[in-house]
Amino acid sequence: MYVSQYAHQVTMLVPGDSLAKKMSQYLVDQIEPTDNISVQVHASVVEVKREESLEAITIKNSATGEVQTVPSTSLFIFIGAVPRTDWLDGVVERNDRGFIPTGPDLMSEERRPRGWHLERDPYLLESSVSGIFAVGDVRHGSVKLVASGVGEGSIAVQFVHRYLSNL
Repeated sequence: MYVSQYAHQVTMLVPGDSLAKKMSQYLVDQIEPTDNISVQVHASVVEVKREESLEAITIKNSATGEVQTVPSTSLFIFIGAVPRTDWLDGVVERNDRGFIPTGPDLMSEERRPRGWHLERDPYLLESSVSGIFAVGDVRHGSVKLVASGVGEGSIAVQFVHRYLSNL
């Protein structure tokens, strides 16, 4: 969205069949009505052409096999939209998209998460299992920016110290 405020045209390439499956809904809702953003599904970059700087990218449509080379001056790679938390299945609570709710997001009708045995509410970045903290892109409700993930990580360190001091 930010880039579209400055660029003449922004093309988003989505490897799957839908932008909504991999991105927060609030972003999808902003992208759809933006005139200078186009979305290509089943698309991925297969080649980058450059001399001194980026000149063009080659895009392949995995559904049709079509390959096209288009002029381009910038390329941004968006990662972190898929939390890759399957390995935590059955360990900590995750939402239907795999993101980990923490702190106040775990409280349902002012009740602590199922299986919570401590006399306190979960700390801000603490998962449904006491002593396990989640920060950055895997955390439900995170901003999905590197700087935010780093900041959350430094805050989590303080909660880890607090948790350990009460064992």
